Amino acid sequence: MLKVVRQIGQTLYRIWFYILVAIPIIIFFPVLVVFASKETWYPRFFWMARNLWAKPILYGMFCFPKVTYEQRLIKKKSYMLVANHTSMLDIMLMLVVSKNPFVFVGKKELVKIPLFGFFYKRVCIMVDRDNTQSRTGVYRRAQKRLQQGLSICIFPEGGVPEEHVLLDKFKDGAFKMAIAHKIPVVPMTFYDNKERFSFTFFSGGPGKCRARVHKFVKTHSLCPEDTAKLKTNIRETILNDLTTKT
Repeated sequence: MLKVVRQIGQTLYRIWFYILVAIPIIIFFPVLVVFASKETWYPRFFWMARNLWAKPILYGMFCFPKVTYEQRLIKKKSYMLVANHTSMLDIMLMLVVSKNPFVFVGKKELVKIPLFGFFYKRVCIMVDRDNTQSRTGVYRRAQKRLQQGLSICIFPEGGVPEEHVLLDKFKDGAFKMAIAHKIPVVPMTFYDNKERFSFTFFSGGPGKCRARVHKFVKTHSLCPEDTAKLKTNIRETILNDLTTKT
C-alpha cells in the first residue's frame, strides 16, 4: 500500500513538473517569439529563460539550488560550460548557475518536445551526431555566437548515461571547440539532479540541487593535439568530486 501511495505521489510530481515547464512558455509566448527571432536579441530571451522559466520550475518543484563557486564567471566574457548530465533539471540548474548568456549545444531529437522544442530549434545549436556535416556546422555556428559575446554549454557525455553509471565517457566536441576558440573551460558538478528528477518514472522528490563550479581551465596555450588530455583532466575533476560527495 505504501509503495502504491509513493508511486502516485511521484506520478503527480512528474505531471507537476511538465505543468511548470509549460506555463511560463504559454504565458510569455509572444514575447519569447519576438526575442527568439533575432540573434542580437538573444540575451533578453536568455534573461527570461533564466528568471521566468528555470527558477520557477526549480523552486516550484521544491528543488532548491545551492551553488558553490570556486571561481566566478566574468560578465561579458565567453566560456565553455560543461557538466555531468543526469536529469532534465540539468538544463534549469545550468541556467541558474550562469548569469552570462550562453547557448546550449544539444541533440536534434529535443526538437520533438512540445512547446520546449519550438524555441529549442530557434535559439540552440542542434547537432546530429550521426551526420559529419552537422557536426562540422556546429563549429561555425558556435564561432558566430562566441563572436557575439555569448558562451557555449555542452554536456560532454553526449546524453544521459545508464542509471548505474556515475559518469559516462566524454566526447571530444566541447574540448575541441574550447581549444579552437581559445575560451576557458568551466567544469561543473551537479550532485543531486538524478535523485531529484531522474529519467526513471517512479522516482524523484524535493530537496537541494547542489552544484559546484570548479576552477576554470585555460586553453589559450593548447593546440588540437591536447584535446584528449584536456578532456581527461576535466572528466577526472568532475568524477573525483562526484565520488567524494556521493
